[in-house]
Amino acid sequence: MDTLEAIGTRRSVRHFTRDPIAEDDVHTLLQAAMAAPSSANQQAWHLVVVDRRELLDQIPTFHAYCAFLHEAPLAVVVCGDLSRERSGGRFWVQDCSAATQNLLPAAHALGLGGCWAAVYPIEERIDGLRRLLHLPEHLVPLNVVAIGHPSRLPRPAARFDPARVSWNAMG
Repeated sequence: MDTLEAIGTRRSVRHFTRDPIAEDDVHTLLQAAMAAPSSANQQAWHLVVVDRRELLDQIPTFHAYCAFLHEAPLAVVVCGDLSRERSGGRFWVQDCSAATQNLLPAAHALGLGGCWAAVYPIEERIDGLRRLLHLPEHLVPLNVVAIGHPSRLPRPAARFDPARVSWNAMG
């Protein structure tokens, strides 16, 4: 699958089989995430791979939009590593968002599905993940990405809207 096809056909997948993800595929996903650009090449991210069923099932108890984790065999919690941020904590959100955006089409290209759910800046979600995963203060969870083998695939959506594009200036 080429890059444009992966981007254009990827959809959020919320229903998964219970089949485990191959270790090589997990490694490929993590490499893809960490290949993302980052501000001043700080790479201010830390990825927490969660594959223990009891942990996956606890996340929806404090994050209502993570019910799909009950089906997913794996999740990646994308965290900002403030100890690597040399710009006063201004760019870790963008850096981690870029890593997340690399992760999702990489999963699709491997025949896997994924769906992300926002964590930051909602304190209840941040605190819940910090407690559950024993995250130190310098790691701030930005989102949770469920990964698995899709049990059903949503159709790709045409989202391009030329009315939402301006050239050079507004008006």
